[in-house]
Amino acid sequence: MPAFFIAVKDYFKKYDAVFWITSLFMSSYCLVLMFSVSRSGTDFFKNQATAIIFGYIGAVFLGELDYHLLEKHWKITAILCMGFLLYALFFGIAIEGASGVNAKAWIKLPGVTFQPSELAKIGFIITLATHLNYLKKNNLMKSFGQIMLLGGHLVIPVVISHFQGDDGAAIIFVCIFLVVCFMAGIQMRYFIGVFLSIFMIIPIAWRFVLSEYQKKRITALINLEDYALDIGFQQIQGKISIGSGKIFGYGLFKGPRTGCDIVPVQESDFIFSAAGEELGFIGCMLVVISLLVLIFRTLKIARDSCDSLGSYMCFGFFGLVLFQTIFNIGMCLSLLPVMGLTLPFYSSGGSSAMCLYLGLGVVQSVFSRKTDGDMVTLDKNIIVLSEKQKDQNP
Repeated sequence: MPAFFIAVKDYFKKYDAVFWITSLFMSSYCLVLMFSVSRSGTDFFKNQATAIIFGYIGAVFLGELDYHLLEKHWKITAILCMGFLLYALFFGIAIEGASGVNAKAWIKLPGVTFQPSELAKIGFIITLATHLNYLKKNNLMKSFGQIMLLGGHLVIPVVISHFQGDDGAAIIFVCIFLVVCFMAGIQMRYFIGVFLSIFMIIPIAWRFVLSEYQKKRITALINLEDYALDIGFQQIQGKISIGSGKIFGYGLFKGPRTGCDIVPVQESDFIFSAAGEELGFIGCMLVVISLLVLIFRTLKIARDSCDSLGSYMCFGFFGLVLFQTIFNIGMCLSLLPVMGLTLPFYSSGGSSAMCLYLGLGVVQSVFSRKTDGDMVTLDKNIIVLSEKQKDQNP
């Protein structure tokens, strides 16, 4: 066997094959859908393929990198991500949409635009895991003051995202935070306090925080048909496309509504509608099942991690993919309001795709070093045994 193939085989022995195979399936499925929605004129396929290639390069690099180095240099990650977010807030590009949408969450790079919040989600997972690992190592998990500081870790990206007009990203930061803190063993009384606080500030947020278009998106769910030509148009058309596909769909590249670009932003937020029309219920279930495999595999890697730091990083990626999937499919089915959140690994968008693959790389780094903890334990046992032998044979 040629040396190159031996090297590739040895490389993949280190990593979770199910994880890689699932990601490759999703990437391929995504590109097929991009090729289909490109019939409307824009070449989404080429852009997405480029993003996926660069994303995999990043994933392989991070998979080879010891994730403890990410902990060691967490300040660089924090400064980089917060710097990008602040730059977008003050100097970024504003994207105006229908019904009052005005999000200033992108920055201009040579030849492309970039959404810093996507990178910040991965950076947030790394810094939050580092913070919690520090609290656990120093027995500070029950310190009220330290938990308040931990809350401050969340406030910064949430506030910046809100002022950017990107509340969808702010919600994901909150979900990641709650998942990782819960899995890390933060006392339940803090979660009860958080949920009670949220319940109490809902009237204030409705009055002073939410924009008019956000309020309409929420109230429209009660009777979406009343907003058929306004805020509810996208969701109604998305549901029609999904339902029209029935069990097996019209067939790839044959969906009439997908070809005519009837559903606004079908290549991104509403890619699930394109899968439903062209591949039917079967196509939708393939999307859901592949994401569930990735989600539960991430949980398994978290459970098998050699230390708490690795587990926390995996839990963060788990929370990111799980809740972004729930919110995206929920809004496509008109169960939740439109939030501007992409479907992980399926929606178009170079920033989202590349950064999600960086998350894959972090999880693979944790997996490839899962035996390190066993080696440490073994070394300690050898030392203890050696000391006992010395005591028995002075």
